[in-house]
Amino acid sequence: MNKKHLAAYAVVALLFAASGAYVGYQKQHTPQPSPLSATQPPGITGPVDELYKQTLPDAQGVATPLARFKGKAVLVNFWAPWCGPCVQEMPELSALAAGEEGKKLQVIGIGIDSPTNIAEFSDKFNIRYPVFVAGMSGTELSRQFGNAGGGLPYTVLIGADGQVKKTYLGRLKFDELRKDLATL
Repeated sequence: MNKKHLAAYAVVALLFAASGAYVGYQKQHTPQPSPLSATQPPGITGPVDELYKQTLPDAQGVATPLARFKGKAVLVNFWAPWCGPCVQEMPELSALAAGEEGKKLQVIGIGIDSPTNIAEFSDKFNIRYPVFVAGMSGTELSRQFGNAGGGLPYTVLIGADGQVKKTYLGRLKFDELRKDLATL
């Protein structure tokens, strides 16, 4: 290796090291969003309150106030028809909603897509729980629950007391979910 190549490699290595140091410094000194709190100070509206303020159309277009689920344990699943893991977990969510757990827990789906796509998807698959259409505003609602990256599927377990018990990013692990449901 000649001296020219060695000098070029050294310059590139220094640039990468400086870039890494800069990114690390920025991450350390950039205010991070506060983690999702299960309790909110009085007078401050939390994500559960925001959820229950929503009136969303179901897959058939019927506007439904989500406040009707207040006072029940609720599993809110943010999903989209184009999201592979979302579609994969839907049969298990349907079985959960139709089974013993469904007697103690209300499962709802909030679709991040157009009303037409949600309706077509709902007609094609046998979903046994209410599915609502939120469009892109559903992504913002999921972010209020701590889904900073807006990833799907994103699921929120809310106790009957209106407190967020747990959030799940990605395809649900139903063994873990059932353990969490047993603590409600």
